[in-house]
Amino acid sequence: MFLMNETPSAPRGRYGWLRRIEHLDPVSDNHEIHRITAGYEFPWDYQRALEFALFRTYCVPTISALLSKTGEFEKRPQKRYDDTALLMAELVEHGYDSPRGTESLRMVNRMHAKYEIDNSDMLYVLSTFAFDPLDWIDRYGWRPLHPKERLASFHFYREVGLRMGIKDIPEDFQEFYRFKIEYEAERFRYSEDNHRIGVYTRDLFCSWFPRPVRPAVRQGVYAMLDQQMRSAFGFPAAPAWMTAVAQRALVARSRVVRLLPPRRRSKAARDPRNRTYPGYPMGYRPSDLGVDQDHGRH
Repeated sequence: MFLMNETPSAPRGRYGWLRRIEHLDPVSDNHEIHRITAGYEFPWDYQRALEFALFRTYCVPTISALLSKTGEFEKRPQKRYDDTALLMAELVEHGYDSPRGTESLRMVNRMHAKYEIDNSDMLYVLSTFAFDPLDWIDRYGWRPLHPKERLASFHFYREVGLRMGIKDIPEDFQEFYRFKIEYEAERFRYSEDNHRIGVYTRDLFCSWFPRPVRPAVRQGVYAMLDQQMRSAFGFPAAPAWMTAVAQRALVARSRVVRLLPPRRRSKAARDPRNRTYPGYPMGYRPSDLGVDQDHGRH
């Protein structure tokens, strides 16, 4: 077992990290397992899955209405995205009870305390972090997830949710997943706020690419959204060929990744797409993140 801030030596062979996971407990070692999965084995997949997990939460009118009211997406969508992604990455990299993890949770709770947020909405957002990356990796990962990785993700985010003061978090994996599916069936519906926040987010994704290819990226975003999400946003379906190409490209990528050596350094808190905090985490603390900060370095 390795300490939270320690970089362990990579085990031998492509499946070395998996062999390490097999010797850990998904409850008591949930952070260690989750850090291996998200930081070493599937960092790219986890990042993309969480991008679409956040996107998914904007299909709920009560959530999108609150985001629209804050004005953060209209004024500085990149910063809002980076704040959320980096604060969650700090928890994955260092653990929810580490000094940096505790500081990150304090910032998250401080931002949420400004608004009246329904507990069920908070619970739903938590469920997307716990389960959407698992669903993504089931489809596009370079290897199948171990059952311990699935349970560790649930227990990890359950502990995060408890420290955020979220109430009525199910104690069982299947019960929490069932809550997520039923919540989406009941709450996903079109609203103007959904559409507005969806457009801001779609355009943010497109802004990461050169201008000439942005129309194709826009269609690629539509291709990655299911019918439930497109209806809630009022977005059109992508051409069938675009959906097929996007999915085949992701499957092809997984086959290439399977041939690579095991990763020797966690990428959980190192995202080159971050535009707001260059070089993060070097020179930054979690307290530098958030809507109240001017994102200057200390």
